[in-house]
Amino acid sequence: MAKNNEYIELPWTMNSSSGDDEAPKDPRTGGEDFTQQFTENDFEATPPAQRVQFILGEDVDDGSHVSHPLFSEMGMLVKEGDEIEWKETARWIKFEEDVEEGGNRWSKPHVATLSLHSLFELRRLLVNGSVMLDMEAHNLEVMADLVCDQMVSAGTLPPGVKDKVKDALLRRHRHQHEYAKKTRLPIIRSLADMRNQSSSKTDTSSHLGAIGVTTWFHAGASPQHQTQNQGRPQSQSTTKDMVKSPSNQSMARPSSGTELSEQQGHKGNTHFMRKIPPGAEASNILVGEVDFLERTLSCFIRLSQAAVMGDLTEVPVPTRFIFILLGPPGSQSNFHEIGRAMATLMSDEIFHEVAYRARKRDHLLSGVDEFLDAVTVLPPGEWDPTIRIEPPAAIPSQEVRKRPPELPKEDVDEEEEEQRLREESGLSRTGRLFGGLINDVKRKAPWYLSDYKDAFSMQCVASWIFLYFACLSPIITFGGLLAEATGKHMAAMESLVSGFVCGMGYGFFSGQPLTILGSTGPVLVFESIIYEFCFKMGWDYMTFRFWIGMWVAGICIVLTAIDASALVCYITRFTEENFATLIAFIFIYKAIENVVVIGKNFPVNQGIYDCVCTPPLGSNASVVDYAKYNWDSCASYNGTLVGGDCGTPPTENVFLMSVVLCAGTFIISTILKDFKNALFFPSIVRQYISDFSVLIAIFAMSFFDYFLGVPTQKLEVPNELKPTLDTRGWLIPPFTERNPWWSPIIAVFPALLGTILIFMDQQITAVIVNRKENKLKKGCGYHLDLFILSILIAICSVMGLPWFVAATVLSINHVNSLKLESECSAPGEKPQFLGVREQRVTHILIFLTIGVSVLLTPLLGHIPMPVLFGVFLYMGVASLKGLQFFDRILIMFMPAKYQPDYMFLRQVPIKRVHLFTVIQLACLIILWLIKSFSQTSILFPLMLVVMIGIRKALDLVFTRRELKILDDIMPEMTKRAAADDLHKLDAEVGLLARMFPFGKGRRGRVVNKPAGPGGDTGSAVGLGLIKCTTSNANEKEFEAQSSLLK
Repeated sequence: MAKNNEYIELPWTMNSSSGDDEAPKDPRTGGEDFTQQFTENDFEATPPAQRVQFILGEDVDDGSHVSHPLFSEMGMLVKEGDEIEWKETARWIKFEEDVEEGGNRWSKPHVATLSLHSLFELRRLLVNGSVMLDMEAHNLEVMADLVCDQMVSAGTLPPGVKDKVKDALLRRHRHQHEYAKKTRLPIIRSLADMRNQSSSKTDTSSHLGAIGVTTWFHAGASPQHQTQNQGRPQSQSTTKDMVKSPSNQSMARPSSGTELSEQQGHKGNTHFMRKIPPGAEASNILVGEVDFLERTLSCFIRLSQAAVMGDLTEVPVPTRFIFILLGPPGSQSNFHEIGRAMATLMSDEIFHEVAYRARKRDHLLSGVDEFLDAVTVLPPGEWDPTIRIEPPAAIPSQEVRKRPPELPKEDVDEEEEEQRLREESGLSRTGRLFGGLINDVKRKAPWYLSDYKDAFSMQCVASWIFLYFACLSPIITFGGLLAEATGKHMAAMESLVSGFVCGMGYGFFSGQPLTILGSTGPVLVFESIIYEFCFKMGWDYMTFRFWIGMWVAGICIVLTAIDASALVCYITRFTEENFATLIAFIFIYKAIENVVVIGKNFPVNQGIYDCVCTPPLGSNASVVDYAKYNWDSCASYNGTLVGGDCGTPPTENVFLMSVVLCAGTFIISTILKDFKNALFFPSIVRQYISDFSVLIAIFAMSFFDYFLGVPTQKLEVPNELKPTLDTRGWLIPPFTERNPWWSPIIAVFPALLGTILIFMDQQITAVIVNRKENKLKKGCGYHLDLFILSILIAICSVMGLPWFVAATVLSINHVNSLKLESECSAPGEKPQFLGVREQRVTHILIFLTIGVSVLLTPLLGHIPMPVLFGVFLYMGVASLKGLQFFDRILIMFMPAKYQPDYMFLRQVPIKRVHLFTVIQLACLIILWLIKSFSQTSILFPLMLVVMIGIRKALDLVFTRRELKILDDIMPEMTKRAAADDLHKLDAEVGLLARMFPFGKGRRGRVVNKPAGPGGDTGSAVGLGLIKCTTSNANEKEFEAQSSLLK
């Protein structure tokens, strides 16, 4: 391994051909000379990576050198019938697309794979060929004149073939979408056309012989983006039958494709234009072989101002770069690979910027050298070059290639860093009363108006309807259980009203409206214990509960005043994922349990159904004729049902139908939710299907149940807005003769337990919602949420309504239903997670609709309960996705070679990972057992506090580094990117002692993929990562080298 300050000589030299790289000016437009004088020795003393970093670090004096997104297109000079033209063969936005051989379509976007030979040949051409920067030309004819004049003056082009080269450059450009249109049109030729062709046959043949283009077959027609060229203008040339390109017409830069079509006969591929980023410019690569040349000609051109050049590009975007490569016959395939290498370089983020900022030839060579330093080589015997590599799901950041190696930073105080993060999240004590609440209000107030504006999306409509059904069913189910536990003092009607009151209040005023309030099991257990105590003491339950609620609300306000929510920082991934996994398992278990209960109530194997259809009196039909009619169809034939079971329909199919409905809802929801990544239909259709997946499943299964007519259990919603018990009203009296005067005082003791329960439920769910993985931008509101919740508990206590707290699974599904992904514009680009649509409207609409559900009873009564059980099952399974704990559980059952490439598996030994998982799994089992028994379920919130203590005890078992990796809420992708950047910087510190010998007979393929996760040297394929540069120069050395460049 080379020393840090040692630089290894590259196998090529940096010497470039003499001559000025500045492009000559168009004599018709004029312009001052734009060049800077540099010596080549300045660049030889600096590694390529630092040269590129210096080039990119320079200030841009004018707007002409500001980089734009690039669309690259490669055309080859081919003979189609009797015409010679430039034919589009490949294109790039981010990934390569090729015209399929012998086909009529574009290939799938794929990662470009290049041969090392083509890259070295391209570099040689840039060294020895023409480089013309900031050329002042606004059409192809002027460009061709300037290129030919420069080549003649440099001695690389014989003057006798100058006109032939110009004629070749001005040939017509035909694009792939035009072939599709051309092949569909009938070929109708008049006699005059045939006579004209016959008379000009001799001239045409002689001209084709002069140009000498080798016929090349590598194209077809694209079935999409079909546009026909119209009205191509013909211009005069040295040969009268020359098919000239309309791009020799001078064109101003239009603002749209429509204006382009109006100004020019060429009509671009406007459908594909939607894939190109706004403000993009074009890079055109023109390669071909001609027989009038004895040596290869190449020219790299950058125009001073981008200009639309007619039919040069298939889309109406202005051209900024042109690369020309012409040579003698026999080198077509080699030229094709060199052209692909040039286009791939232009699509590279770093070289693309270097090309815009380059002021001379050596700058471009530095960009090529830096690109060669970053590529990954695949051995030819271990990989099939014909395989097309799929675009990656996530592309690693290239910022590490743009910035110089940083000096080793001093050790950052982790305590100070954690304190800073807590302050940003509002989880640090302010030292004054209600300081955290005030900060939350200040943090959320600027976003309040946008919380309503950001809801204008169909995604919010889908989330609203989905969560409405997801919240309605547990509210009604919880109401039924509550009625049994409290002697019907609170039931389904009270639960609906409580959902309306709490949901609307929390939606309008909370700090994190993505959190969904709901009823929880521990609250139900708490209510049953209080009711049993009052029943034994002979007290009025609702009055005693009123005082407990007041105490709970008061204690929560006190906790808000002293910034007790700052204790949330002790709830780490260990505790929150234990809690989230437990609640998800409860949803899954309850969904299956409810279907099993249906099977017990309506068994499949029942006794004989005593009911038969008999013919009406006076009918000549026999009993046998009417016995074939079912229970529901007998009356339609005027028959009479006779038997002891005729009062109820047959129920032997209820259980099987319930299983079908539950499983069908779950399967349809799961499949359609992932439909946005499917291969069918346009992206907007896939997105709508994905957003409305649960709603589609509910309506589909409900219609299926209605069509078959099986009497399954239906959703029962109260149809009158009144308390369940006639003896109580909507306001609870604070005092009653049945309760002693000191009962309000002793109510503080159960209130303390209730406060712990509500505080832990609320804050753990809030931590899960506010995870960094969700990329929330509007900040947290732990103190504000607790304050609003305490007021809502007080209101519910006064009205005798159930207490609602944050529901974990519902909140997770609310967040998942509002996730935002990037719009994929470039072909092959995968959508990237951008964050969550943070707004209040869905929360408000969900509970507003719940409040008016009493009016929707006729419609809701047709929804089968098994369908809603399928929704529960879907929500439980969906909430497990993204939990590292659940991923680690699955890893325990996987062989090592099939384990996913998770970040924690890279950095922690697998045995230590399994040990951590086993401890966490043991805690989960304990929580499940405590929750399952009514005698111990009241201790559930206290056990969550114990979980925090167990997590603290793990400091004695695991190292701090292991706990930081396994028990951290930092996003997975952020950690992976940081590790890859660190890996890249570490690799740049140590240089290879010797280079791979690139001699004859040595062949390989280069994957155009800078080092990142896919460039892991430890992969099974055995990729060899070539690092040709850079030394770990300190800051002073870098400044000194930069001054040399200047």
